[in-house]
Amino acid sequence: MATVQAVIDNINMGTWALPSFQRGFVWKRPQVKMLMNSLYKGYPVGSLLTWTTRGEQADVRSDRETLGSGPIELLLDGQQRVTTLYGLIQGKPPHFFDGDDKVFTGLYFNLESEEFDFFSQRRMQNNPLWVNVTDLLASDNNWIGNIIGNSDYVENQNTYLQNGLRVGQIKNADLPVQTLTGEDKTTDVVVDIFNRINSGGTKLSKGDLALARICAHWPEGRDEMKKMLEKWRGAGFNSNLDWLLRCMVGVVSNASEYEKLEHIDIENIKQSLSQTETAIDHLLETMHNHLYMDTDRVFNSKQSLPVIVRYLKDNGGKFPDQTSVAQFLHWYLSVAIW
Repeated sequence: MATVQAVIDNINMGTWALPSFQRGFVWKRPQVKMLMNSLYKGYPVGSLLTWTTRGEQADVRSDRETLGSGPIELLLDGQQRVTTLYGLIQGKPPHFFDGDDKVFTGLYFNLESEEFDFFSQRRMQNNPLWVNVTDLLASDNNWIGNIIGNSDYVENQNTYLQNGLRVGQIKNADLPVQTLTGEDKTTDVVVDIFNRINSGGTKLSKGDLALARICAHWPEGRDEMKKMLEKWRGAGFNSNLDWLLRCMVGVVSNASEYEKLEHIDIENIKQSLSQTETAIDHLLETMHNHLYMDTDRVFNSKQSLPVIVRYLKDNGGKFPDQTSVAQFLHWYLSVAIW
């Protein structure tokens, strides 16, 4: 068992972190409101699951400088809840955050109706009964002066104060914590456990696990890949890390199985990612110039493209001549139609 505040403190001290195979923050605003409503009413919000590992062996989604010394608790189940609570209490997302912080920014609480809602200028501006939740969770209680000093709220002043202080007590709520320990808890075993407890949602793919192994030895790898995806997204081509990994596997191993990455050293992986970027840049430019494909809506059969990425890598990152360009375009259109 740990209080909400203790969990926040552990993250700040670097004794709690997020494993590299975890996805980013995916909650939406209704889920944030539901969590705060449940905690405010004293309802159970589920337990957290952590995995105890040595700090030097921890594969985490953050800079290693943020980790404390000694054992590290990696959060397997409860990321969305913990991230939301951290963001509301601290007023900023945790260092391992990857997502849209607007999901929990600007949450307000009505001291009279006891309603949680996100800021609306029409409903909340110049109304002291709507208080920012982060202010209510702060230890200074500065919001109280707006109620005590306002003659409009004398009659129900005590009720308003009690409701606001009750929100502030959420940081002292107890959260059940289960912990996995033991030398037998390898990454593969823990991922299997993670998938079992998240069976109602999307399981970790083999691509997720492959990326986790890469990031264990190259923490900046995920960010490098995301920058590439953002660049191509700006050019109209939307894809994801799984697709980019599939292209990179083909470049580095001449195969399509993610497992091939397990036996390749990190320097070769870094080099293959650079070669993959060069090949994809040329591929997208070719499809734009010859097929006028400048929007993702007209891309069919993306999964056929890693084959061409490998072909381009073998030819210095580009088509060797116009004949090969024409052959590729004919092949791609046939595949897309089929």
